[in-house]
Amino acid sequence: MIFFRGTVEEIAAALAANGLILRGGFSFGEDEVAPAGPSGAPAKSVLLVGQAGAAPWPYFQRWRERQARGIANPLDSWSREVIGAVAKEFGVRAISPSDRPYLPFQQWAMRAEGLQPSPLGILMHPTYGLWHAYRGALLFEDEISAPEAHEAIHRCDTCVAKPCLTSCPVDAYSVDGFAHQACLVHVRGTDGAACRVGGCLDRNACPYGTSYRYPPEVQAFHMTAFAGL
Repeated sequence: MIFFRGTVEEIAAALAANGLILRGGFSFGEDEVAPAGPSGAPAKSVLLVGQAGAAPWPYFQRWRERQARGIANPLDSWSREVIGAVAKEFGVRAISPSDRPYLPFQQWAMRAEGLQPSPLGILMHPTYGLWHAYRGALLFEDEISAPEAHEAIHRCDTCVAKPCLTSCPVDAYSVDGFAHQACLVHVRGTDGAACRVGGCLDRNACPYGTSYRYPPEVQAFHMTAFAGL
């Protein structure tokens, strides 16, 4: 067994040096099959790592300037490097949402922060709206004291107009789910310039958390990656 070296506050400070934040956590129950901790023994606790708004963007951009051109999945690579370095410093294990086999990051996030999905599938945060993300997690072989999660205000329940379901020109999002192929065709086509440059129109139409909205260049980066452009 490998024991945690440090405090949760020290981890938060180390992550903040790259614009990342802790996004809550919890201890696994005795009847749960927990992923392996740093020594290979089952983890006892997990803390989620992510962002609010585009805070990590300047740090990521500076890192990217030092990398070879054409690096695949640069944001994922940067996140792994930064969170991995923090994990090594404190004697814990870093994991990523893209690790195989996939781990239930969205379910963990709902459990850690009491969030629920929006009609777009992105978890709705009462403060950040749709402008936040989870970049990884830290696994501990100790019991970590994390703030108890309470069910957050789900702003989608009080949103009558739901402009997130009416702003897309090809109705990619609906109560029936996400029309992935229709979205791709539009974004890649001649009529998709607004989406390519400024991001998803449905997501941008959400009235909540607008002060955390990603700048256009960040949204264009994510849209380019999504559409394979």
